[in-house]
Amino acid sequence: MTGRRHLVPALLAVAWMVTACSPQSPVTVGASGADLRVEILRTLDHDPNAFTQGLEIDGTELLEGTGRPGESWVQATDLDSGTVRTRAELPSPLFGEGITVSGDTVWQLTWRDGVAVARDRATLAEQRRVPFDGEGWGICALPDALVTSDGSPTLTFRDPVTFEPRRTVQAVRDGNPLGRLNELECADDGAVYANVWTTDTFVRIDPSDGRVTAAIDATALRDALPPGPRDVDVLNGIAQIPGTDRFLVTGKYWPRTFEVRFVP
Repeated sequence: MTGRRHLVPALLAVAWMVTACSPQSPVTVGASGADLRVEILRTLDHDPNAFTQGLEIDGTELLEGTGRPGESWVQATDLDSGTVRTRAELPSPLFGEGITVSGDTVWQLTWRDGVAVARDRATLAEQRRVPFDGEGWGICALPDALVTSDGSPTLTFRDPVTFEPRRTVQAVRDGNPLGRLNELECADDGAVYANVWTTDTFVRIDPSDGRVTAAIDATALRDALPPGPRDVDVLNGIAQIPGTDRFLVTGKYWPRTFEVRFVP
């Protein structure tokens, strides 16, 4: 969740397990602690200039939201043809974050601007802005609530119309809070899937109590990127293909999107 285009390579190579000595300090997971891994089924082109903050499949379209001031937008692309139907820019200096669809509304978070943008699903035109406290990172939609992350272990459940917070849970892995939750996907199995920022790892979270039920090693995705200079950033972007056990996943400035399954 940062505006930096480049990360120190060693940072991405480290599979952090503990960020401080206290047993209650947030932890994060890497490949060494994974329960599942990604199986790549298909490789698709992705805009290498997109600082991807959110992916969502709705009907026959893939919605994507990007970040950075002056480079933030939301667009709707036909899944079959790859044709962009419409795009809406987020005016600078707003820094776009995660997106999700709830009914006839597309919600777009901002990072530190303190507003969520409600957009018309059909046109992506901005309808209103709703203030909220703290940072915005990821967002997804359950049938009766929006779920948001802020880079901490906290998931906040919000009214899908007013955006008002209703309750929170702490993501917990092996008895410790799990931090750096970024882009979210509310999946058909009832779980919330999250990118763990600065790692090539997804986690599966039970939204009822915050328990992390699986960590998913996605290092194979980075290994499958084209050879040559890699002006790429972190893994970020996950969208379930509805009615299947498959997901589309990508990263910030990645030239590829991958269709994957999560397997033992």
